[in-house]
Amino acid sequence: MKIHPRKELLEDLLRSPEAAHPRLLRHLKACEPCRSFLQRRPPSGPPAPVLAIRHGREDEYDRVFERSWNVAMAWSGVLDRERSEAPLLLTELLEHSRERREILLRNSRRFHNWGLFELLTERSLTASLEDPRLGEEMGLLALRIAGCLDPGRYGAGSLEDLQARAWAHVGNARRIQSDLQGAEQAFRRAWESLEDGSGDLFEKAILLDLDASLRRAQRRFDAALGSLRRAVSIFLELGERHRAGRSLLNLSAVHHHSGRPERSLPVLRQALELIDPAQEPRLLLVARHNLVDCLTGLGHFIEAQRAYREARPLYEIFPDARTENRRKWLKGRIAQGLGQIEQAESLFVAAREGFLAEGIPYETALVALDLALLYAGQGRVAELRRLAAEMMPIFTSRRIHREALAALAFFRRAVEAERAGVETVTRIAEYLREARHDPELRFPEGLVR
Repeated sequence: MKIHPRKELLEDLLRSPEAAHPRLLRHLKACEPCRSFLQRRPPSGPPAPVLAIRHGREDEYDRVFERSWNVAMAWSGVLDRERSEAPLLLTELLEHSRERREILLRNSRRFHNWGLFELLTERSLTASLEDPRLGEEMGLLALRIAGCLDPGRYGAGSLEDLQARAWAHVGNARRIQSDLQGAEQAFRRAWESLEDGSGDLFEKAILLDLDASLRRAQRRFDAALGSLRRAVSIFLELGERHRAGRSLLNLSAVHHHSGRPERSLPVLRQALELIDPAQEPRLLLVARHNLVDCLTGLGHFIEAQRAYREARPLYEIFPDARTENRRKWLKGRIAQGLGQIEQAESLFVAAREGFLAEGIPYETALVALDLALLYAGQGRVAELRRLAAEMMPIFTSRRIHREALAALAFFRRAVEAERAGVETVTRIAEYLREARHDPELRFPEGLVR
């Protein structure tokens, strides 16, 4: 079913075509019913169309719409031109220091460009996946540009909408950096901007989705689930199936982190039906990887192996180090579950070395504990001691929070005292997986024997 804009938004176009949201213009280009509605509907502001209604002069309707439509299409052309200029402007801007950027933004109107604002806002989100500090910086730069844009020219509502999204991306980058207080402040600003915006449901759903990731990090799981269910409902109502799939992927992660991985499976399968690989092939890989991971965690190793084989062509598309290391780690866990011990050991060692080379301490610790679990299960005390001795110097020199270090120190002491059996290693690994998303979670030494 095709979703049409609210009648109030269409009437606003007649009153202020220069302030029309680009998404509304794109919809009107392709939607005959909405154009017909505008031709039938007089605007409420200017007096001439009102007189035309009273006297039934239908020809005036066509002229009113044509005038408004022509202005709207001309404005759409302006936005298209600014978007085409944005990549070069962004390259030029990023070549300068932060201080020089401030001077350029103050003194050069070339950078007061809607397309550049949009591009920086979107780059903020994608950059955060690899470098959250850069993602935060780009989001703040987008907001700095927003402050230079004329609401009368671009539309106050549209400007507030995109500022809401930029603040949400800043908040998301801060969340990834474990700055939950800073993230909370950014999301508060995002909701304030959205409230002052156009009322666009699409923007609300995007904000609900990103805000849910913060609630998940804060371990406010019920709030996160509520936000994501609302986001999915809105996206589906708007016909945004791919976006709904994205939100379902996030929702499955909330179930997983809240200790209910069995609830993730049906959600992941629903997400896979909605995600469009043409739009985001990597997102499809993430969904398939998470499905295999979930099946493995639940002990469904044969099904996990089958799902892994189905995902293998996607892994081959993305041969970057981070993806490859996670693939080896997951394949090793499946092999371990199927009793293929030599293959599992080889894969765990390769994944651990890969994570070390990447400088990712937490994943290194977790895969090392999977390796320790394998050694403990076989009574390989010498290998356990060597592994424990290697771990502490590595992690004390890397960014890993205090309680996680305490857990690793406890593991080393247990190994030295020959008390690092399967149960002990399993409980330490479970703690580290939970504490990964909750750095304040205390390590309960008394619960580990």
